[in-house]
Amino acid sequence: MSGGRWSLAAAGAAGLIAGVAAMTLWAPAHPDKARIEAIVHDYVLAHPEILPEAMARLEQRETGKRLAPERAALEKPFAGAWAGAARPDVTLVMFTDYSCGFCRASVPDVDRLLAEDKGLRVVWREIPILGPQSEVAARTALAAAETGEGKYLAFHRTLFASGPPSDDKMAGAARKVGLDPAQLAAAGKSAAVTEEIRANLKMVETLGIGGTPAFVVGDQLLSGMVGYDALKKAVAAARKA
Repeated sequence: MSGGRWSLAAAGAAGLIAGVAAMTLWAPAHPDKARIEAIVHDYVLAHPEILPEAMARLEQRETGKRLAPERAALEKPFAGAWAGAARPDVTLVMFTDYSCGFCRASVPDVDRLLAEDKGLRVVWREIPILGPQSEVAARTALAAAETGEGKYLAFHRTLFASGPPSDDKMAGAARKVGLDPAQLAAAGKSAAVTEEIRANLKMVETLGIGGTPAFVVGDQLLSGMVGYDALKKAVAAARKA
């Protein structure tokens, strides 16, 4: 079945199921209830291939409902922890941890999107969930974000390129982007940085994010190293919506 026909079939089945649900709630004794239930039952048995798409659509709607009340906070960056368009038509939010190898592998994909799409903004949310060094790295990166002048992105790229974080690597990354390691380490202990990490971890809990990397764009939540093509498709869908 082609993609278009499959989508129509899924939508039709979902509509039939919704109709039965509504009838059950509002008119339990309706004379057509049993007939419609039988139609839905027989249709689903005859076309089980529609179920994955129908479930995916339902999951996307539910994700959109969870994202809606969080969107303003999600897309508002901490200081300079963002890159791309100053006035974006689409914002991609990435939840990341410097100890996460899949996050490191996703850096080129995000960089490629930024280079190609001038209407896109990327906002990074630090969620240090993989150990003490993750937290130190997150605090240092957020301190770099507070200095402005694009220092966050430069530090972010440099530290990821060096491999799993360590005190020496963080100091080296700071020096490479023109920042003082000692000053950055001290700034990373600020109340503002602590609150940003707390808020990010709360978002993760609210949205049901189970690990890193995770991406939010439009009404979609993508988990794991999904790759450039999936991210580009999600950005295009958000822009179309």
